[in-house]
Amino acid sequence: MAESKNVTRIKATDSTPSKSAGTKVVKANKAPKKTTKKVKVAKEPTNWFTKALFGTGRYFKGAWTELKQVRWPTRKATWGLTLAVILFSVFFVVLILLLDAFFKFIFELMIK
Repeated sequence: MAESKNVTRIKATDSTPSKSAGTKVVKANKAPKKTTKKVKVAKEPTNWFTKALFGTGRYFKGAWTELKQVRWPTRKATWGLTLAVILFSVFFVVLILLLDAFFKFIFELMIK
């Protein structure tokens, strides 16, 4: 059974935690500890070129990490969304063409 402890929730406007108004004591379950990998930290380079090179490498490493976390849509969802975009585009093209023809007709009547 998980061990429980008291958690005091404080509003952001309070300056010190106290038992006054705005505080609420809630029992919370202690979450199990997760094991984390130890990451080797490289020494910071001193040369401007190596700093730029390391910075670029860190950027692409972070971008790759974010791309691995993306939930990509299924093929069926992709086709459904593609069809929706095409239908909306066709609808608005037709709407704009009709409005253009209508206003052209109105302006030609006014000019004659």
